[in-house]
Amino acid sequence: MANVNEVVQDVKLDVLVIGAGPTGLACAIDAQRAGFRVALADKGCLCNSLFHYPSHMTFFTTPELLEIGDIPFPSPHQKPTRDEALQYYRQVAAHYRLDVRQYQRVERVTGGDGDFGVALRDRFERETVLRARKLIVATGYYDLPNRLGIPGEELTKVHHYYDDPHPYSGLDVVVIGGKNSAAIAALELWRHGARVTLVHRGPGIHNHVKYWIKPDIENRIKNGEVRAHFESRVVEIGLDEVRLETPEGESRLKNDFVFALTGYHPDFDFLANLGVRSEGEDRLPVCNPDTLESNVRGIYLAGVIVAGARTNEIFIENGRFHGGVIARDLAARMTR
Repeated sequence: MANVNEVVQDVKLDVLVIGAGPTGLACAIDAQRAGFRVALADKGCLCNSLFHYPSHMTFFTTPELLEIGDIPFPSPHQKPTRDEALQYYRQVAAHYRLDVRQYQRVERVTGGDGDFGVALRDRFERETVLRARKLIVATGYYDLPNRLGIPGEELTKVHHYYDDPHPYSGLDVVVIGGKNSAAIAALELWRHGARVTLVHRGPGIHNHVKYWIKPDIENRIKNGEVRAHFESRVVEIGLDEVRLETPEGESRLKNDFVFALTGYHPDFDFLANLGVRSEGEDRLPVCNPDTLESNVRGIYLAGVIVAGARTNEIFIENGRFHGGVIARDLAARMTR
């Protein structure tokens, strides 16, 4: 038996995919189909970001637009649920017998094109080093919330993810944000008995909010069922209240819980540590649009991280095709 902290050398792979979400799975399937030996590593479970979506979430898209690996997504609903998606991706991974290393965090990457060394650390602090000729980074962005940077944000009453409305019934809840996640959370919390106040720095609900959600939340606000403070921001969170800055001046609200649903961002530090450069205000990673290979030879990018901070440009629906782009380049440049 290996001792804790002992480094175990693993076999060499052709391709290691970092991130086992839908895009990472699609990349692994396409590389495997091209004849390469592939594994995936994820610091959480299979489709970890989807698993942490709200438990009753419904996708904004249709089942066929979530399909990968030419496997049909059977769903009786026009818009599938989170649970249906998790089941679907589990079945796809099983069908292709993908080598998925769950709960394996990437600690460091050494070497270079043709012989990368990737150190993984598991839940018990044991380390494994995988060697791979090429790397595909498909780490998404949902694990890193955009923090407010205000006093009280560290309190346990503050959440950057919304899951289920039941624990907040009968309580005073502030939802920060004006896009889809904030609107959906505010509506569900109100419908399950919470007293909800929405706080958003913009002048109103964002125009990109889905067409069937936007009028719902705006009507709830108009009717006074959900309170709203626009062109406002939370500047401090206390144990029993929050302090706001509004156009009318400072305001204090009685409060039990806060949902700061202000978006998420890719792990730019991880990319920088790999040597991947970012450019411009949106921190777009440097990569060849025809191959998705980054400025670091042998390291490819897939999914939402390709768009940098513009996280509303790439979703499962279009990110799932990145695997085919990368696999074609691998096949053209690598001998099996």
